[in-house]
Amino acid sequence: MANLSKALNDLRSQRKRVADELEKLDEAIAVVGKLNSGGYTGARGVRTLGAKRRLSPAARRRIAEAQKLRWAKWKAKQQKKSA
Repeated sequence: MANLSKALNDLRSQRKRVADELEKLDEAIAVVGKLNSGGYTGARGVRTLGAKRRLSPAARRRIAEAQKLRWAKWKAKQQKKSA
């Protein structure tokens, strides 16, 4: 049992050390992200600074039409399966 307790304590201390390192890395990424013109910060690349990208009305229209076509194909396929 003593071996299991020691192993558990070792794992907990190693986990704490890794968590501390990850926190330092996140802080470094945040600092570099603020310096970056895009303003990306965080380990997952979440945008926190800078302007949002906007789609033109024409681009939104094209996307909407493409989505309508995808749905139409899917619905047609579902009707074939049920018939």
